[in-house]
Parts: sequence; structure tokens; C-alpha cells
Amino acid sequence: CHSYSYFNSAPPSDLVLVALVPKKGKAMETWSGLEPRSMSSLTVTVLLLSGRDTEVSISIDSTVGDLKAVAEESLGQGCLTLVSMDGHVLDPDLHLSAAGLHDGETLSAVARQMKLAATDRAFALWYLGGVVTRGHPKDGGQSQQIRNLTKVIEVHATDHAFAAIVADGSVATWGDLRYGGNSGEVQEHLQDVQEIQATSFSFAAIVGIQREVVTWGDRVAGGDSSGVRAQLRNVKAIQASKAAFAAILEDGVGSVVCWGDPRHGGDNLGVQDQLRNIKEIQATSSAFAALSGDGTVVTWGHPQYGGDSQEIQGELKHVCQIQASRRAFAAIRADGEVVAWGDQHCGGDSSSVQTQLKNVKQIQASFGAFAAILANGSVVAWGDQSRGGDCSNFSHLLRNVTQIQAGCAAFAAIRSDGSVISWGAPSYGGDSSYVQSQLKGVQQIQATRTAFAAILADETVVTWGDPDGGGDSRRVKDQLQGVKQIQATSYAFAALLSDGTAITWGHSECGGTRPQRQVFGKSPPMSVPAKGT
Repeated sequence: CHSYSYFNSAPPSDLVLVALVPKKGKAMETWSGLEPRSMSSLTVTVLLLSGRDTEVSISIDSTVGDLKAVAEESLGQGCLTLVSMDGHVLDPDLHLSAAGLHDGETLSAVARQMKLAATDRAFALWYLGGVVTRGHPKDGGQSQQIRNLTKVIEVHATDHAFAAIVADGSVATWGDLRYGGNSGEVQEHLQDVQEIQATSFSFAAIVGIQREVVTWGDRVAGGDSSGVRAQLRNVKAIQASKAAFAAILEDGVGSVVCWGDPRHGGDNLGVQDQLRNIKEIQATSSAFAALSGDGTVVTWGHPQYGGDSQEIQGELKHVCQIQASRRAFAAIRADGEVVAWGDQHCGGDSSSVQTQLKNVKQIQASFGAFAAILANGSVVAWGDQSRGGDCSNFSHLLRNVTQIQAGCAAFAAIRSDGSVISWGAPSYGGDSSYVQSQLKGVQQIQATRTAFAAILADETVVTWGDPDGGGDSRRVKDQLQGVKQIQATSYAFAALLSDGTAITWGHSECGGTRPQRQVFGKSPPMSVPAKGT
């Protein structure tokens, strides 16, 4: 269960003023190329715009990184980047004197935006200053390779490995070697990396001014693109199924190049001549659907996963957007109606609710069902009833719905008044009745496979669903204050707090460690013991 997307409501940068003041009783000395003679430490006053401040003492032999770490610890504010008065970002590895700092000088510092990525069983939490990991060691939850990794721009994940784009355009990888955790064979080609996409087993990076592609990981599942390498130039975007990639080219034609496991859409030769003016591509586990500029759709891959749309091809006109479950597609047309295809038991057959699917604005998908929000704020669901494909018992409550989140077998809808209605498999989060009174002012929801976590307007969290999958957050409830983002592995959650710390809960083998705060840029990565230890 991938989770590649990230919340847009990240905390705003908090400006921090750092004043360097000589410690009482010590003579002031300048550092104009001379070693200080009588000062052994400085008293550093750190002032937040919020009004909080603290005084810390630091040795004159310290580095900028040491100063940053002490300030973060004292303030309880992570992700700080120190900036000189002339606007230069100070390298954490520099000695204070080498950084050109003088006694009594004032620095500024910025609290950087934090982000999260997740494999099936581990989290990677990062900002420009570095990466912190948690979770199963084999999934990237513990790695010596990233202890000194800094200036991270993005982190992406397969099912069991991570790949980070660094500011210098290179890539750092860690996790299961079979899933792309080692990019050593192609490292020399991973320069000026622009973007990374991932199947469950392999990575594909767009590199250089010519936007070529470099791949690694499981060779059958997309890690080997040698057969199409000559065609992979001027790549606009890459989409991934479970074990194959599809790249849209900026070649004046809008054509598509595929590679990977043919059973998962890695071979599009049968429809190659139809793939023109392609604007976007969506994917189920084993098939692709390409939307062209004229609103038509071209599909390929496993027929039972939506790779064959011939029977409804005449209806696939004026399509505006496409959504995918694991085994089926649903397309919204310009007239607001929906066309579905693929596995009939997993949302590929919408005939039972077709008359209700009018003026559809957006669609969300669980593993085997779809839920559509109509223009009037009501909801229509179809597909596997055990996975949320029937919401008829809640239709009177599903009014004024603004957004829907999906787990493996359940849905949770946020209404305009901030309340939540859920349906689907009860043990997978389809029953939120026991926390219904707490679900007020809900801003956003995240999901593991079997549970949901909602961020409220007061930046606290309410959870429900499978306790082992993150549905029980009582152990960390008091720590879940000032929550800005939540990310999920298969069976655990991680919440990023406004003070730069992270709290995790859920299954211990999937990153749900015992309650403990983690301050970015200060503490080392954490490992998670095996279940039962």
C-alpha cells in the first residue's frame, strides 16, 4: 500500500533570532584569523518570534551544527537552519570561527518544512537538514548510509526501500536491496536528478537537461529500462503500476514509452499507434489508462485489472479525469457522468448506481470500491460491498461532503461542518461510531490499510479502526498536540508536530514504535525491534 502524496498544509516557517553574547566573566575576543585566548564558551540567546526564548552555553570550539542542535533541544523546535546577517546559510559542519561568526553577532534561523515518506513498514521524515527513519530495518527503518545525509530535497519509496534526491542532484538509497535500496550500479548516472517515480519494486529517475531516465531495483519490475533507453528522452512524466512504468514524452507527439513486467502493463505495443497527445496516465496494480488531449482514453495491461476497455470505448469520450482502484478504473466525463471498467467485483461495474452518478465532481478509491462526491455534496459508492462499495445505509448522513479518504476496505467522508461519516468493513475503519462525538472540526484524514487518523481544527488527532493498524492512539494521545501532518505505512501512523518532533503509533513492525518524540537534525535514526521482543 503506497502513500506517495503529502499534505499541503505544512506549518509556516518560524523565524528564530539567535544572539551570540559572551559569557559573563570572559573577555571578548574577535576571531579575525586568531584563536580566542581567554573565552572558552559563549552564552547564546535564542529568540523566537512567538516570544519564547532561551539561553544556552556553547563552547567556542563548537560547530554551527552544535549550535543548531543545542538551540533545537532547548527550544523543543527542530529543523532549524542558521542564516548569517548577509543572507548566507551556514554550513552545519563549519567551526563557529570558520563560519565568520563574531561575539555578540545576531543570526537568524528558519524552521524548515518537514515531510514524510513511507514504505510498507518504515517512515522517512526529512527536511533540508537531514533524514530520520523509523520502522522495520529491512524496509529502510534503520540505515548507516543516511546518518550524515543532509540537504535532502525529496524522498520517494518502493514497498521496501527509499530513494532521496539531494540538493546537488545526486541520489541516496537505503532499504531492501531487492526493492531498489542499492543504486550503486547506476550511481554515476544519477546526476542532476529532477524527479523520481516508483513501482512496488523499483525506481525510475528523470535526469539531466535532456530528461533521460535511469532505473534500478528489480529488473523485471521496471528496474531495467535498457530495452527502451534510446526512446527515453525528453520525458515529461512517469506513472507506475505495481511492476511497470509508463513515460509520457515531450516529443511533439505526446507518445508513451513503457517497460517492466508485461503482466502489469510493461508492454504497450498493441496500442502504441493510439498513444498520441497524452496528457496524463493513471494505473491500477496491473494496467494503465492514458487520457489524451481530446478526452479519449487508451488502456493496456492486464484485462482483468482495467487493461481492456474495448467494450465501453464508445463511452470514453470527453473524459476529464480518471481514478483507479487496485483492479478497476472510473472516468469522469465533462457531462458529470461516470464510466467504469475493469474487475466487476472491484468497482469495474457501476451499472447498479449508474442513474445516480450525475454531476460527479471527484472520486476516491479503496482497494476494491469507488466513492463519488456529487455536485450537491452527496455520495454514491459501488464495487465490493465488503470494501466500502455500498453506502446506501448512510446516504441520509452523506450530505455536504467535501472530501473522502479511503483505506483498504473502508471510506471516511468529511462534511462541510467538520464531522465525519465512515462506512465499509467495521474492523478496517468503517465504523467510527465510538469516536463520533470527538470527530468535530476535522480538517483532514489519513489512512493505513485498516485504520483512519483525523486532524482536528485544534491540531489534535482522533483515530479509529484496527488497533494494531493505528486505530488506537490512546498511548500517545497527550503527545498529539500541534499536529501539522500525518503519514502512514501499511499499519502505522506518524504525526509531525509544530515543534519539529514526530510521534508514531500502530504496528511495531511497520514503524509504530513506542511513544517517543524525535527531534529532527539532532537524534540518530531509530530501529524497531521485531514483534514480540
